[in-house]
Amino acid sequence: MGPPRYIVLFGACLTQFTVIGMLFSFGLFLPSFEAELGWSRTFLSTCSALAFFMMGVLAMLGGRLSDALGPRIVLACTGTLYGLGFILMSQITSQLQLLVIFGTLIGLGLSSHDVVTLSTVARWFPRRRGIMSGVVKVGTAVGQIALPPVAALLIVAYGWREALLMLGITASVLLLIAALSMQRPPAPAAGTSNIISGASFAEARRGPGARVFWTLCATQFLFFPALMSVPLHLAVHGMDLGMTQTLAATMLSVIGAASIAGRLIMGGLVDRLGGKMAYTICLLVLLTSLAALTLTTAHVGLFIVVAIYGFGHGALFVVVSPTVAEYFGMRAHGAIFGTVLFFGTLGGSVGPILTGWVFDGFGSYTPAFMTLALSAAIALVLVRTLPRPEVAVLNTLASQSRPGE
Repeated sequence: MGPPRYIVLFGACLTQFTVIGMLFSFGLFLPSFEAELGWSRTFLSTCSALAFFMMGVLAMLGGRLSDALGPRIVLACTGTLYGLGFILMSQITSQLQLLVIFGTLIGLGLSSHDVVTLSTVARWFPRRRGIMSGVVKVGTAVGQIALPPVAALLIVAYGWREALLMLGITASVLLLIAALSMQRPPAPAAGTSNIISGASFAEARRGPGARVFWTLCATQFLFFPALMSVPLHLAVHGMDLGMTQTLAATMLSVIGAASIAGRLIMGGLVDRLGGKMAYTICLLVLLTSLAALTLTTAHVGLFIVVAIYGFGHGALFVVVSPTVAEYFGMRAHGAIFGTVLFFGTLGGSVGPILTGWVFDGFGSYTPAFMTLALSAAIALVLVRTLPRPEVAVLNTLASQSRPGE
């Protein structure tokens, strides 16, 4: 395959950069909402949680639509609506308006940024799915680093409403460009291998590979709370241990930098080692860092632990799509991958709330981190029960012998 697949890769990276960069920039607008509209941070955090939950629900639909209609149409629609959400946000005057925007437009935009881009890239790079998934997810980290400073400058220069308007228009344009860059790979020529063989969505759920499917869903549900909870509570945990606010915030940058390494290194390793072993390594790293968080109080030691956590955090985001493809093929990759992600968003929605609740009850994050570590340990045990992909290929053979779902 020639240059077109690298244009697709560019579109996937641009989608990740824009969608996640904009989402991370939203936090900079919270003081403006508080000062001008009098809204609490609890309410504003609820809006973000709602969008994240809707992302998981709609990702299942987005994956199926991408399989049926192609990535370009799906990303063009969701990307335009995502940008429109921020444009409309610049005009809000009531809490209901913000809830509706996050529950629909922002949720729709988030629903396709992972499942459609990673599924499409996996189709274009069948022999390098892991490393290319890592490259795509680096776009996420770059967006987290680059867009918030731009948003901050716009707020200072023009005010929060004008800043949201400009950012929304820019996001719509960038995501439309990204969508136009996306396309399906050409159909294989006669006599060549068919890279879109594999299990249908129904066969994945109920066929010979059902145990693998539900194991992956449960695993995603169990480790995702740690991915969502630690970044949210880490800075305040550092301040509880005597760090300044600036030093505590630096730990979040360490997570971002370490996650880039995790995405790229594990992206390459998953191609060589396979999904089961890659998952095992990632979860061992995550479990080690969570256990260390319960024991570490020294500031230097905490930064080391956070770097280890960041590596595992980034790595886990790139092993899921290649593992789904390894076990189920590419026939219904979008739908299967989207459903696995949905279970992750369920866990990710519960995790931060549970972490805060445990802290309120015990007055310490140690029991909360222990709970997250226990959940990750159970996920590790589940991963080790996965069969070899060579066994799961029976699912592929069954799907090829029966047309339709």
